[in-house]
Amino acid sequence: MGSEPCTGNDRKPPRPFATRTADLHFGSECSAAAGWRVSGVHVLFPAVADGQRPKAERMLATRAFRLVGKRALSTSVCLRGGHGVAKVEDYSLPAYFDRRENPLPEIKYVQELSVEQRSLKEKEKGSWTTLSNDEKVALYRISFKESFAEMDKGTGEWKSVFGGILFFIGFTGFVVLWQRKYVYGDVPHTFDPEYKQKELQRMLDMRINPVQGISAKWDYENNAWKK
Repeated sequence: MGSEPCTGNDRKPPRPFATRTADLHFGSECSAAAGWRVSGVHVLFPAVADGQRPKAERMLATRAFRLVGKRALSTSVCLRGGHGVAKVEDYSLPAYFDRRENPLPEIKYVQELSVEQRSLKEKEKGSWTTLSNDEKVALYRISFKESFAEMDKGTGEWKSVFGGILFFIGFTGFVVLWQRKYVYGDVPHTFDPEYKQKELQRMLDMRINPVQGISAKWDYENNAWKK
């Protein structure tokens, strides 16, 4: 709903505070004598004289946009985390990576230990002479996924990459052959040797590029190419 027009004849005397439920229209004649609701928030301001309308309108605009900004900010905070508490995502936490330049990752490889692993960790606190080689390897696998020897060991990934490249090259060649047979037409007659010879003779007769071009290399007296 828009605001009602206000003229000089039917304007009522200003009241100390006036409220009005309507859309926000800055710069109207009645804006200095009415309050506006912005997104459900009532804005009240005193009625002023005609000479103070621009200042009052600026104050109205500043206060209205401040209330709208606060309400939008509070709404976005509630939607994101609920009651202003932000949720911590998994990507913001430390992650595990096997890299030679970083031999000690930020976290261990196994985060949730099983019953056997818990008992093994308790046994680890004692003397290591009582641990077998398999138990030592199991303890290592809790903290790390791969050893340096396993990280240096080559993988067969290059085979799949090379095979994929050959596949796409072969598929491209197949598409080109199919286009030449079913899409493209016959070779134009302008590529025939006889037509090309006539075209060359026509260029010589017209003396095209006589300074440094093809006509400059033709001997017109002997009808032969210059040596």
